Amino acid sequence: MAEILEVLRARRSVRSFRDEPIDRQVLLRVLEAGRIAPSAKNMQEWRFVVVQDRATRERLVRACADQTFVAEAAAAIACCGTVTDYTMRCGQRTYPIDVAIAIDHMVIQATAEGLGTCWIGAFYEDQVREILGIPPGVRIVQMLVIGRPREPIAASPSAAKRRKKLEEIVCWDRWTD
Repeated sequence: MAEILEVLRARRSVRSFRDEPIDRQVLLRVLEAGRIAPSAKNMQEWRFVVVQDRATRERLVRACADQTFVAEAAAAIACCGTVTDYTMRCGQRTYPIDVAIAIDHMVIQATAEGLGTCWIGAFYEDQVREILGIPPGVRIVQMLVIGRPREPIAASPSAAKRRKKLEEIVCWDRWTD
C-alpha cells in the first residue's frame, strides 16, 4: 500500500497549467475513479459536467471569482449533487459528502496519472449553473480543474505542505485534548 501513500503525498493544488489537452483515455480513468467512489445508500447522487471547450472555460473564470487558471487547465469539472434532500441518521446531508469523496477519488487518480488538480470552492453557483445549463435543484458542490502542471510537482518530503502530527489529530478510544 506504500504506492497509495506516495501518490497522496505527491498531490498538490495546482494553479498554473501547460496549454496541453489531456488524453481522452486518461481523463476517462480519472472520471472512472469518481464513478466507483462510495456513497450513502449507494445513491451515487453525483453528476460531473466536464468542460474542455476553451471558450466555456474562459467564461467560467469570472464565475470562479476571476481565477484565471480555470481557463488554463485542460478541463474544468462542475461536480454536482442531484439528490439534495436526503439526510443521514447522523444529521448530515449526503450529497456534499458523497460528491467530495468522488472528487477526492478523481484527484488521487489524476495525481497518479501525473496531472495536477485544484478544488475550487470560490465560485458563484448561479453563474456556473447558467453557463453550463445545470438545472435548478441540482447543487454544484465544487469545481475541479485538471491539467498538466506548468512546473513539475515535487514529491519530496521537504516539498510537502506542513501537516499536523498524527498525535495532534488522533484520539484513541475517547476524545482527549
